[in-house]
Amino acid sequence: MYGEGQRIGGRSMESMTGQLLVATPALKDPNFDRTVVLLVAHEAGGALGVVLNRATEVPVSEVLGNWGTMAREPAVLFEGGPVQPESAICLARMRPEARKARGFHPVSGSVGTVDLSVDPETLQDSLVGIRVFAGYSGWSAGQLEDEISSGSWFVFDALPGDAFVERPEDLWSMVLRRQGGILAAVAHFPPDVALN
Repeated sequence: MYGEGQRIGGRSMESMTGQLLVATPALKDPNFDRTVVLLVAHEAGGALGVVLNRATEVPVSEVLGNWGTMAREPAVLFEGGPVQPESAICLARMRPEARKARGFHPVSGSVGTVDLSVDPETLQDSLVGIRVFAGYSGWSAGQLEDEISSGSWFVFDALPGDAFVERPEDLWSMVLRRQGGILAAVAHFPPDVALN
């Protein structure tokens, strides 16, 4: 974790690991239109996250067998981002009473990544559920900070359930609405602001 005054991307700032990036209506990249990204790493060399609200129709069990029994509804793969779509990142939520789980790496609070090479049965008692992402979203050193400065992303604190909502297609507007004020109004922007 980076403390006050440490440098990320050439600037003094704290790590945003565990926070949400919410695409602003100004972001025109189709890879990220109306997306919500959970940052699973943010360091001097760059940032890595997964898009939380782009479900596919491919069941987790079809690709990863027994892991499918632990997947939260909808129990399908998600498009994590445009980088290495053939790779998989697994997010999991630790049970409140669980202290530790083999292969679990905390991101923020009870949410972390899980090593998919671990036998899922050994984690049944430790995890509430998982979500699997094909590919990820990545930024080189300073790139994410520049995109935030230019108005492409809002940065908000994540809630533990954000990565596991049952209706991921509603997450973008849901996160904006809970901010209140003018940000809540952004949740109602039409997909094409020219039509407003």
